[in-house]
Amino acid sequence: MISLTATIILSTVILAISFFMAMVGKGGGNFYILAMLFAGIPIYNASTASQMIMLATAITSMVVFNKNKRVDWLLALVIDPPTDIMAFFGGYLANRIHGNTLKINFAILLIIVSLIMFLPVKDRKITVDKKIGYWKRNFGNSSYVVNLWIALPTTAVVGFFAGALGVSGGTFKIPLMVLACGVPMEIAIGTSSAMVAVTAFMGLLGHSLSGDFNPQIVFPLTAVAVIGGLFGSKFALKRKPKNLKKIFAIINLAGALIMLVSLI
Repeated sequence: MISLTATIILSTVILAISFFMAMVGKGGGNFYILAMLFAGIPIYNASTASQMIMLATAITSMVVFNKNKRVDWLLALVIDPPTDIMAFFGGYLANRIHGNTLKINFAILLIIVSLIMFLPVKDRKITVDKKIGYWKRNFGNSSYVVNLWIALPTTAVVGFFAGALGVSGGTFKIPLMVLACGVPMEIAIGTSSAMVAVTAFMGLLGHSLSGDFNPQIVFPLTAVAVIGGLFGSKFALKRKPKNLKKIFAIINLAGALIMLVSLI
């Protein structure tokens, strides 16, 4: 067990992380795990606690976003299954790939995605006349076309790396929805929260079956994170989509930096 002082500091850090992760629709597994490792929590317990935190905060955010009609459930049901399936294989094969190799590739992808998200996205009208693989969605006051030829393979690759690294994959799903499918940022964030919840549940189930679930670590940190997730998702409702894009990009860059620092 960690000391009381370390517990208070860690809880404060987890609260702050969950606030920002909920605001941009990310799981934040890499941030949670690193914070717990610095606090002296063993990696397997940290990974399990991270999955529980992501599950709880994602559900909290999802309820808030869904109430405000920002979760496209049908879109999530179509593009998320490849992630969950490949997350299993990623987790299964992770120990066959050098950990530093996974971290470096993940950090590079984070940097690329972050830089792309800084670019402005112009509103575009796409006319699709029953083309195979192009799915036109009308959700709320928004219309967009989902390119399934890009979306499904990408979510499968994302799922593999997410499973191997123990993260949620929201880092890449949001740019995919915004840049490749034309989904408005606010809907992408809400929909991502639903997908993060499923991915985190699958990861939590696997870790728990392996005996890594420590209630003395999991429950207090999860309770703190839920509070952060609640306020973070509500705060996001008041932000302009373009500001959310910038915040998302900045957090991704921070995640890439932390990942690279952890290699030193």
